[in-house]
Amino acid sequence: MQESWRWFGPEDLVSLTDVAQAGARGIVTALHHRSPGEVWPLAEIERRQALISAGAPQTDPAIRWTVVESLPVSEDIKRQSGDWRTHVENYKTSLDNIAAAGIQVICYNFMPLLDWTRTDLAHTVDTGATCMRFDLPDFVMFDCFILKRAGAEAEYDEALVEEAKRRFKDTDDGFKARLIDNVICGLPGAASHLSLDDIKAHLEIYKSCDHRQMVQNQADFLEQVIPHAERLGLRMCCHPDDPPVALLGLPRIMSTEPDFHRLIDAVDLPANGITLCSGSLGARADNDLPGMMERLGDRVHFLHLRNVRREHDDMFGSFHESEHLDGDLPMAALVAAILKEERRRREAGRDDHSIPFRPDHGQDILDDLTRKAQPGYPAIGRLKGLAELRGLISGLEHAAANG
Repeated sequence: MQESWRWFGPEDLVSLTDVAQAGARGIVTALHHRSPGEVWPLAEIERRQALISAGAPQTDPAIRWTVVESLPVSEDIKRQSGDWRTHVENYKTSLDNIAAAGIQVICYNFMPLLDWTRTDLAHTVDTGATCMRFDLPDFVMFDCFILKRAGAEAEYDEALVEEAKRRFKDTDDGFKARLIDNVICGLPGAASHLSLDDIKAHLEIYKSCDHRQMVQNQADFLEQVIPHAERLGLRMCCHPDDPPVALLGLPRIMSTEPDFHRLIDAVDLPANGITLCSGSLGARADNDLPGMMERLGDRVHFLHLRNVRREHDDMFGSFHESEHLDGDLPMAALVAAILKEERRRREAGRDDHSIPFRPDHGQDILDDLTRKAQPGYPAIGRLKGLAELRGLISGLEHAAANG
């Protein structure tokens, strides 16, 4: 398993020296200043590679850019509106340039409008650490009483709507403003951020795009992009919905194991793969992460390893980011399934037998609490998570080697 680290570029408060000291050697980054639908010029990709080479300590092996996360799919592509055909061609050109730079793994997602969504970016847990949290009643409050989306109240349980209404009446304007910022925070480091008016305008355009249409739009995108990526020797990997349920009445189509089987079947080529994000999928109680790795492992090109604590007994509800080995996900069983897949790949002679992973998210602990890096991406919290995962991997490999 290749140890990697998400880095948001020169503005990131977690430096490349920090990454080196954490022990990771693969950098996961993107040209975040480029808007979705734009071409990534080869010169800019190479400048980012040079920046990493010049800014990182001279380790052995060297720290280098190994995974693109992410090459964003524009909203026009997702709903087949506006200049979506031009955006697809630009996407293919960007793939050309990424391949020319020697990077082979590209993570992307097909979530409509909102990327990962949380209601609290600094929830305090019993240790005094902070983490990201999704509180379902707070999200319903945002949807029904702040955004005031037409028909929203009818989509939720009556008791949930009543609780959201009570909170809306009891909370002050400061809390509501923070909730708005948290929900529409979107992709860290992105070129632009949405306003409430932007969301309302996008929702109006999305009205004609139901679940069936979104599935078809994704298949159309894959049919144009995946054969191109295959010819270039690239590995595309779709990230699951986060959280893995419909939000704001918009269809989310990458939330369960059948969704990923459908993705693979749409264009059955090795380049068409998966980012297995344990925390995103694990927010749903019905997702079997070790089993998914067993059954879908052949197409898992990238791994996000994190844990969550579900605050509910239903299929889906509130949750918060927990420590990497202390949550509701069976991390040891998942990593064992990953190592089993890697052994299978080595025996088959595959070049991609070592799967890149990164310690996804992390709790803010110690100096993280004053550093205030990107939400979910603290230095020490991720270092702790990586160390825990490294120890788990080592122990499982030792056990396997000794029968």
